[in-house]
Amino acid sequence: MDIKKEVAKRAEIINKAIEELLPIKEPEGLYKACRHLIKAGGKRLRPVLSLISTEVLGKDWRKILPAAIAIETIHNFTLIHDDIMDRDEMRRGVPTVHKLFGEPTAILAGDTLFAEAFKILTKCDIEAENLIRAVDMLADVCIKICEGQFLDISFEQRYFVSEEEYLDMVEKKTGVLIACSCSMPAVLFGEGEEIIDALWNFGLLSGIGFQIHDDVLDLIGGEKIGKDWGSDLVEGKKTLVIIKAMEMGVEIEIFGKGKATKEEIAEAVEKLRDCGAIDYASKMAKEFVERGKEHLKILPDSEAKDVLIAIADYLVTREY
Repeated sequence: MDIKKEVAKRAEIINKAIEELLPIKEPEGLYKACRHLIKAGGKRLRPVLSLISTEVLGKDWRKILPAAIAIETIHNFTLIHDDIMDRDEMRRGVPTVHKLFGEPTAILAGDTLFAEAFKILTKCDIEAENLIRAVDMLADVCIKICEGQFLDISFEQRYFVSEEEYLDMVEKKTGVLIACSCSMPAVLFGEGEEIIDALWNFGLLSGIGFQIHDDVLDLIGGEKIGKDWGSDLVEGKKTLVIIKAMEMGVEIEIFGKGKATKEEIAEAVEKLRDCGAIDYASKMAKEFVERGKEHLKILPDSEAKDVLIAIADYLVTREY
C-alpha cells in the first residue's frame, strides 16, 4: 500500500473544504494570520484520520466533513499559541505566525481559529443529539490540550520529570486530539460506546506514539522537519529521550541554554544516540502504536481499516 498516496488523496478533499469553510475575510490582516499555517500545508493527518474512520464505519464522510475541518482548525490554533510560548521561529518551512505578524495578532489569530472550529462543527449534516455530544467531546479535548501544554511548560522549571509524567503530558497535549479525530465520526453517526471507545483508544495510543516519534525527529530530522532543528534541546523540553538520558547520567551541555550552534546540536544528538536514549524512545513509540492497533480488532476487516492501520505505522516511521 502506498500510504502517502492514500493520505494525499484524502488531504486533497480536506484542502478543498478548507478553502470553502475558512476563507480570507475582513479584517484581512487578522484572517491572513489565521490562515498562514493552514496555507503552509501540513500533513492534514487529523482530518484525514476522521475521513478514514468514517469509511471504516461504512458511512458517508460528506455528512461530517465540517467536523474534520473543525479538528484541523483546533490543531492550527494550538500550533500558533505553542509557537508563541516556545518562541519558535519556523513551522512547516515558513516563519511562525507571531514572527511574521507580531505576537498580539498571533494571539488573536489563535483565538479566532478556536471559535471558528466550533462554528464549523455545527455545519455537519447529522442529528442534533449527536452534534451536542461531538461539541462536548471537542470542548473536553481542548481543555485537556491546555492542561498538557501547561504541564509541558511547567516541566521546564523542574530538574527531574518521570517517564509517567511525560506520558501523561503527551496524552493530553497530543494524544487526545488524534483520539478525537478517529472517534468523533462514530459519535456523530450515533455508533455504540464499544465502537467509539475502540476508535478513541486506537487514536489515543497512536497519538502518544506519534508525539514520542516527533520528539525523536526534532533531534534526528535535521532541516527537513520544517521547524527549528534541536529546538526541544535548547528550550529545555523534557522529552522521553532527555528523561532517559538523565536517568543514565548523561549530560547535555546545551540543554535549556536557549541557543546553540548546529555543531553543538549535532554533538548533543550524537551523545543521545550513543547512550541509547534515542533508540529507547523510538522503540516505545512503536509499542504504543501496536497497542493502539489492537483496539481495532472489534471492527470488521475492510480496505479502509487497512489504511487506518498503515497510517498508524507511518506515524512512528516517518522521516519528517
